[in-house]
Amino acid sequence: MKIKPSISTKSIAVLSIIVMLFSCSKRLDQIQVSNKTDFLPMSIAENINTKYTDSGRLTSILVSSKMINFSNQDFPFYEFPEGIHLTLFDKKKASSTVVSNHAMVYNETDLIDLRGDVILTTATNDTLFTDQLYYDQKKEWLFTDFPVKFRTKDYITNGNGFDANQDFTNAQVLEVTGRIYIAE
Repeated sequence: MKIKPSISTKSIAVLSIIVMLFSCSKRLDQIQVSNKTDFLPMSIAENINTKYTDSGRLTSILVSSKMINFSNQDFPFYEFPEGIHLTLFDKKKASSTVVSNHAMVYNETDLIDLRGDVILTTATNDTLFTDQLYYDQKKEWLFTDFPVKFRTKDYITNGNGFDANQDFTNAQVLEVTGRIYIAE
């Protein structure tokens, strides 16, 4: 004798399959939404003009039209997609400037990545031109492997790379490709 499944058994089987499909679909939607929202910034600031002080002494002024805060990520960072203009002041109040088309500040490594028409001008008017420059905040060290032009009072030196301490007292162009003496 054959037992035919009752209508209620068929309905339960169909209902179970539909529930499984909807629950899988719902989980897929959640994953897709999660992937889209996981990389949203914590905040966006526009037209910033930030002054930093140390022990009551003005140390720098950062100006940028846009800053995106991704400090909510596993590897937190701040992005300045429209560039920066940074003025640094030494203890004698002499100023140096850094300008770039794009900047990234990485919290965990204390690295600043400057890109696109980077121009760094020191208080003594030495000027570095490059398309990319890193600044290690912990070591107070600037470096790049990109082509550079470094202009001092007496020379214009071109090369592939640059290393310098923060105050440029130990600055050197790497892989020098040309050097021009500037006569007064």
